[in-house]
Amino acid sequence: MKILITGGAGFIGSAVVRHIIKNTNNNVLNIDKLTYAGNLESLKDIDQDARYTFKQIDICDKDALEQAFTQFKPNLVMHLAAESHVDRSIDGPAEFVQTNIVGTYTLLEVARQYWQALNDKDKTEFKFHHISTDEVYGDLEGTSDLFTESTPYAPSSPYSASKASSDHLVRAWHRTYGFPVIITNCSNNYGPYHFPEKLIPLVILNALDGKVLPIYGTGNQIRDWLFVEDHARALYQVVTEGVVGETYNIGGHNEKQNIEVVKTICSILDELKPQANTQPYETLIAFVKDRPGHDLRYAIDASKIKNDLGWIPEETFETGIRKTIEWYLSNLEWCRRVQDGSYQRERLGAGA
Repeated sequence: MKILITGGAGFIGSAVVRHIIKNTNNNVLNIDKLTYAGNLESLKDIDQDARYTFKQIDICDKDALEQAFTQFKPNLVMHLAAESHVDRSIDGPAEFVQTNIVGTYTLLEVARQYWQALNDKDKTEFKFHHISTDEVYGDLEGTSDLFTESTPYAPSSPYSASKASSDHLVRAWHRTYGFPVIITNCSNNYGPYHFPEKLIPLVILNALDGKVLPIYGTGNQIRDWLFVEDHARALYQVVTEGVVGETYNIGGHNEKQNIEVVKTICSILDELKPQANTQPYETLIAFVKDRPGHDLRYAIDASKIKNDLGWIPEETFETGIRKTIEWYLSNLEWCRRVQDGSYQRERLGAGA
């Protein structure tokens, strides 16, 4: 098959590209604008493969998208391109509206027109897989409630509102035009190649530099943590085996408070790379003012994807976080190169 992936140089997108190239015989066209979070070095171990192609394209560029579809002739589309950092969406929501809403609309229209021109056989095999987030559901007040595929949308931030809007567009294109779509909503991802402004890599790198570990509020926000390579497996399984018109929630079955996550990282670093002054890394933790509209708890009910497609995560949080920390310790040069000088990790609080 030929799979067109948008946002394939980002954190989750690059994991999907690596998974497909390494584990299948499919061809991949990676379309990415290469914003601050896009990094082709995340694909260096597969970028010479004859089945992999990259094009630098903004998903708002209709002409460039049309040319890519015409030349590559995809059987499947996996749409991951998005602005995704909540703090940045609060500071500058316009870019999130443009990429996540207008960009998704543009991609939908180009893909729909391409699909309509296919012969009957190719048309029935074509799927458009839209990858979204559990943040569209808002937050959960109880300790036992879970997000299901039918949970009403109640986004809290400009980021999650823009993703909710894109989800609605995708569903409308299915309902109105019969366009063959699938949607997935995932919990918080972590793992290798994660951009250093997000909670887990931020804490790892700040700790190694002996810098303060700034935690939003009291750190009691709860997230369900999903190892990115587990997510990549799930996404490929959904796009190849999932039912058109369906939504699948993807979770890691690992609910943790942010402060628990940070303390776990500190404990593993104490073991693997102790501070020169022998002080525990936990002494670097500092609580800072919470960000506006910070959701308290996300938790995914992933029973549908388990029951319908047989997918379950392979990594527990304990195994996944250790693999992640070991990867960062072995790839500090990648981390330093990905930081652009003007970006200061210590200016941001750590919150997911």
